[in-house]
Amino acid sequence: MIPWLVDLDAHVVEPPDVWSSRLPARYRDAGPRIELLPGSVPVLTGGTYREAPGTEGPDVAWWHYEDHYYSVKRLIAAAGYPADEITMTGITYDEMRPGCWRTAERLADMDANHVQAQMCFPNYPRFCGQLFLGGKDRELALLCVRAYNDWMVEEWCGTSGGRLIPLCLIPLWDAELAAAEVRRNAARGVRAVAFSELPTYLGLPSIYSGYWEPLFEACEETGTVLSMHIGSGTKTPQASPDGPDAVASTIIFGNSVASMADWMFSGVLHRRPRLQLLFAEAQIGWIPYLLDRIDDVWSTHRGWSGSQSLCPEPPSTYYHRQMFSCFFKDAVGVELLHRVGEDNVAFETDYPHQDGTWPHSRKAAEEQFGHLSPESVHKLARGNAIRLLGLDLPEPEPEPAGPRAGAR
Repeated sequence: MIPWLVDLDAHVVEPPDVWSSRLPARYRDAGPRIELLPGSVPVLTGGTYREAPGTEGPDVAWWHYEDHYYSVKRLIAAAGYPADEITMTGITYDEMRPGCWRTAERLADMDANHVQAQMCFPNYPRFCGQLFLGGKDRELALLCVRAYNDWMVEEWCGTSGGRLIPLCLIPLWDAELAAAEVRRNAARGVRAVAFSELPTYLGLPSIYSGYWEPLFEACEETGTVLSMHIGSGTKTPQASPDGPDAVASTIIFGNSVASMADWMFSGVLHRRPRLQLLFAEAQIGWIPYLLDRIDDVWSTHRGWSGSQSLCPEPPSTYYHRQMFSCFFKDAVGVELLHRVGEDNVAFETDYPHQDGTWPHSRKAAEEQFGHLSPESVHKLARGNAIRLLGLDLPEPEPEPAGPRAGAR
């Protein structure tokens, strides 16, 4: 029996009017807005996809912000479509499930997937809002961040009856402004903020530098969880420049390995023992080896590597106390759960991305960890997520296994 899921990693396709309805009139021609233009084929350059509207063919939905174009793709609105039809091709809003971008329909798709509550990472601004980091007009960029957060809190989550959990963005280019935005949103009940797993990949200061201390202080003070989605460093790992995208998709968890190691050695978690980190879509099977290796390096190479200069305790101490990871397809990780730590993980769905398990997330959960004790099942399905974010959710009545209405 799998209890109703509390999902800490899904995604939202932003509605066309998120920014155009909230920005001052003087910025509406430069701020993000949807334009219908012919599609094109994105090109992977330096680990990042680049694209621009085409000149012929059917119109698709393009986000246009300053001089940046991004098409809304089938890949990010894949729910309900077979694998052979999931491509990088641009689509319109009429060509995706309404649950991708409308609250009422999202709640219906959650019902069909045995999900009680769900936290959604952004799509168009990228997973930690790094789109606005590249904005030329900093005033506009800050207004865009705040407009997104207002929409997230007041509309996307505010009309969901408490079932959608707000996740907000920060202005990545200014740690003091970021701290202020954390406090602004925490005052209205927000307990999670998106951050980059590898800020140096974005050209930003490292977590060792001291630059981010105002942000870390604000998060610790307000109980706001720093939530780092895989790929939030923008660059994807590449083994060979002429290899297929499948290689990067397979090894992208390496970015989370690097991020987690950075955090454990950084000293930040030692200085701030109440700061909580969430690694989303990273899976968990790799964590036991990392913990073994990092503690061995901390001890064995202490004389030359600087391993103990910032963290006086074995690094795994900080992992077990302050880190959480999400998984949705990781039977290996579940086999190693006693070493991963059953208090440090949460199940997710990744709706509406292709890798996700909608509308069969309950079945996926049963197959991967349904054999565990009821106490462990409850932790993975919902208990750890509720504890991490301090959620006030009623405990629903369990349901017998079987297909749910609306799932197809």
